[in-house]
Amino acid sequence: MKNLSIMLKPASSLCNLCCKYCFYADVASQREISSFGIMSEKAAHLVLDHIFSDTDAGDHVTFAFQGGEPMLAGLSFFEDFVAETEKRKKQTSVAYALQTNATLLNEAWCSFLKKYNFLVGISLDGTAEQHDTYRVDRDGHGTFKRVMEAKKLLDKYEIPYNVLMTLTNSLARHPRQVWNFIKKNNLSFVQFTPCLAPLDSRNTDAVYALTPRRFSQFYTEIFSLWFADWKAGSYTSIKLIDDLVHLLSYGMINSCGLTGKCSPQIIVEADGSVYPCDFYTLDAHKAGNLCEESLESIYTSSVMTDFRYRKVEIPAHCKECSYWKICGGGCKRMRPQVCLQGDDSFCGYQSFLDFAIRDLQSVALEQRRYSCYR
Repeated sequence: MKNLSIMLKPASSLCNLCCKYCFYADVASQREISSFGIMSEKAAHLVLDHIFSDTDAGDHVTFAFQGGEPMLAGLSFFEDFVAETEKRKKQTSVAYALQTNATLLNEAWCSFLKKYNFLVGISLDGTAEQHDTYRVDRDGHGTFKRVMEAKKLLDKYEIPYNVLMTLTNSLARHPRQVWNFIKKNNLSFVQFTPCLAPLDSRNTDAVYALTPRRFSQFYTEIFSLWFADWKAGSYTSIKLIDDLVHLLSYGMINSCGLTGKCSPQIIVEADGSVYPCDFYTLDAHKAGNLCEESLESIYTSSVMTDFRYRKVEIPAHCKECSYWKICGGGCKRMRPQVCLQGDDSFCGYQSFLDFAIRDLQSVALEQRRYSCYR
């Protein structure tokens, strides 16, 4: 039985916002073709043909739509995509997810998302001040109010959603403020994504990019607040904390790069081109095209294999680290923001784990005990 996750970019790198830290705009700008435009229905149908020709009864497929801003492809595109999926899926189970800046959500979109049980991710960088600093529209106006209105719509329709907060260097200065915002607005599922520096720059070139010291300071306080809440019987899902608890409890790896290894990914651009990682949708890493080739042939291609097993130099600091087995150097793209930066011997991840590991282990032990009695 296969469990496939396919990330689709139906609007390529197109976006109605102009976020100052956007990693995908940076990556796309380094390709020969920065944007492949809107995925045509013909291309979508061919992609679906090649995906379902490689699935069997009992398999599970998750289609996750990202961008750019995937909703720019239009509601009719999504309606057609789901209808065509239903025709082809046979005895394969299918789930849908959508990551959006949420500024285009309306009643019609919510009706559709609710009908087909989409899990929605909305980008919301904490308070209005923090969010509007970087997440601006094409006219330079902040988008906080529009996103909060979209949140109200999702609540109204009872659509499950999580919140993606880009952890900029600035946001990381205010962990308590962020926590208070989470609690005040009843945000039950939150993922902090380290804000990356551009691919071709040093981390210090981007004032918004996270640093290991800021990462450690932020998560140390966030974890303290989270743990106090957990002991009091209140639970908020913070993605990294959840991932560490599951890793310590059962050896489960729920995030690519969590233990330093790249998990197999299928990233499909609007023209059908496939890449092994959302951070590296570059010409050199194009593994094929799902409009023309089978999923199996792309997945087993030399580009995919070489990318997943490429050798990356392990910093000397890591070789003596007691957390190596549960870290492995971390995500290779995020390492300068989370772990080690240049020749610095300070590791943000190590510093955070030094503070939190005993409490994380106690949470993991409690989870195992709870599982035994379910």
